[in-house]
Amino acid sequence: MEDVLILAIESSCDETAAAVVKNGREVLSNVISSQIALHTLYGGVVPEIASRKHIEKINQVITEALDQARVSLSDITAIGVTYGPGLVGALLVGVAEAKAISYAAGIPLVGVHHIEGHICANYIENKELEPPFLCLVVSGGHTHLVRVADYRTYEILGRTRDDAAGEAFDKVARAIGLGYPGGPKIDKLAREGNPEAIVFPRAKLSDGEYDFSFSGLKSAVLNYLNGCHMKGEPVCEADVAASFQRAVIDVLVEHAIHGAKAFRMDQLAIAGGVASNSSLRAAMEEACRREGIRFYHPSPIFCTDNAAMIGVAAYYEYMAGTRSGLDLNAVPNLKLGER
Repeated sequence: MEDVLILAIESSCDETAAAVVKNGREVLSNVISSQIALHTLYGGVVPEIASRKHIEKINQVITEALDQARVSLSDITAIGVTYGPGLVGALLVGVAEAKAISYAAGIPLVGVHHIEGHICANYIENKELEPPFLCLVVSGGHTHLVRVADYRTYEILGRTRDDAAGEAFDKVARAIGLGYPGGPKIDKLAREGNPEAIVFPRAKLSDGEYDFSFSGLKSAVLNYLNGCHMKGEPVCEADVAASFQRAVIDVLVEHAIHGAKAFRMDQLAIAGGVASNSSLRAAMEEACRREGIRFYHPSPIFCTDNAAMIGVAAYYEYMAGTRSGLDLNAVPNLKLGER
C-alpha cells in the first residue's frame, strides 16, 4: 500500500505550526512558531496580534516542515488544517493558506477539528493505542471527558460549565503575580508548596456527574488572596499554587476514573495543554495503576498546540473519505463530532 503523507497546518490560537505525518502515526517533521513571548507583554493572547503573526510566519513554517521531512508538495497526499474551534482570525489564516495550496497544487483538502487533533496526539507515541478508550481533554479553552468509540467517533460525557481548567490556571497565576502563561508557572511553583496548606473547594454537580466547574474554585482562590491582603497577612504563593493545583487535579482524576469504571474502559488517555502538567500526569498514572487501567499521554510537545496532532487526525479523516471543498471556512465555536 502506498504511503499517505499529510501536510498539516495549525493556527487556532497563538502557535503557527506545520507538520508532515506519514500513515497517521509517524511524524516526519513538526515545526512550531510560538508567540508566547509576544503575548506575555499583554498578560494573555491578543487575537488581532496573533492573526498578524500567523500571516508573517505561516509560509516559513510550512517550508521548514517540508524541508525537515525531506519531501516536496508533489509527495503530499492531502492537506489537513484546523478549521475550528479557536480564534476566528487566527483560524482563517491557516484555512486560507491550506485552501490556496490545495487549489494550486491539486492536493485534496481535509478540515480537522482542533479537539479531535488533541485526542489523536495520543496515537503518535503510543502505537498500540486504538479505540475504544476514554480521553480527558484539558486545555485553556476546553475541559471535556470524551468516550472515543472509534476513530472519528466521539461522545462527550462531560464538559466544563464555566471556566476551562487551563483558563482557571491562567487567571489564578495572574492573581498570584506569576503572569502568562499560567499553567507551566503554577506547575513549577507548586513543587515548592504544600498542597494541603489551604482547603479549596472541589465542585460536584448534581445534574451532571461528569461535568466540570472551576469558576467557584477560581473565586475561592481570589477571595483567599484578597482576605490575606485586607488583614495584612502574608501570602505563601507556593502554598496557594500547590493547593489550587491539587483541587483541580483531584476533580479531573476523580471524574476520569469514575467515567472509565462506569463505561468499563480499560484504557484512559489525557490530551490538551494542561495534560503536560507534571502533577496531573503523576496523579492520573497512580490512579490508573490502582484501578488496573492502562494510562496514555502524549509528550509535552504534542500536548500544547501543534500540527503533528492535526496531521494524525487528518489521516483518519482522509482514509474515511472526508474531503473539504474550497468553501471550507473557519468555525470558531465548532463542536466535537460536528462535520
